Amino acid sequence: MPVAIVTGGNSGIGRACAVALAQRGFDIGLTWHSDEDILAEVVAELSRHGARVEHRQADFSTVPGPDAVIDELADALGGLDAFVANAAAGHSTPFLETDLDTFQTVLSLTLVGPFLCSQRAARRMVDAGHGGRIVHVTSVHEHVPLEGSSGYVAGKHGLGGLTKVMALELASHAITVNAVAPGEIATKMTGNEDADPRGEDRPGIPMGRPGDAREVADVVALLCSAEAGYVTGASYVVDGGMLLMSAQANQLAME
Repeated sequence: MPVAIVTGGNSGIGRACAVALAQRGFDIGLTWHSDEDILAEVVAELSRHGARVEHRQADFSTVPGPDAVIDELADALGGLDAFVANAAAGHSTPFLETDLDTFQTVLSLTLVGPFLCSQRAARRMVDAGHGGRIVHVTSVHEHVPLEGSSGYVAGKHGLGGLTKVMALELASHAITVNAVAPGEIATKMTGNEDADPRGEDRPGIPMGRPGDAREVADVVALLCSAEAGYVTGASYVVDGGMLLMSAQANQLAME
């Protein structure tokens, strides 16, 4: 069976990605940082879909070092065919009040960690010689800014650029590299993990609601599939039309 590794794979979007890939026949390696209490539940869910599962704890705020977990998981599972860089964290602090430690920690989680992990994954794929898939979970803030989140936005913008450079350099090895950029998704990170997104009202989003993590995961899984073999260097926005509202806001301002 093919092998996929998902960082931050025990909750939210990462968990949904791991399940979506297991449903499509992948064995799963996942990293987790906290929420150990639900780890057994996640492993059991993946196993029900027939996946072999390996997991390791990793704190990517302290890179370099934890990125070695990619090689550990690939060795344990016997290879690596798809890698999903999902682990991240945000912050909400005005730019003038953001200290260097906070900025560097957020960059480590959103950019440096994905760089190091993707590099390890890509090296293994190149050595194996049969191509591969790399997907970076970014954010709509890969494309537009967010007040009070300078480190997070800088990291996600940087990850979007890294995705494109990797796509150029790895294409000759049949390795595709893409980004998936979620908008507001009903997860712990957005503070509404227990909400049914279809019952939440969001007038500022054309679809009128937050997204479900599984709606992001399905796009990630597609990009990890054979069917996406000619797709690389792209960023797929999964936001219910949120970014389109910038044009609407501009129109309203002109009226």
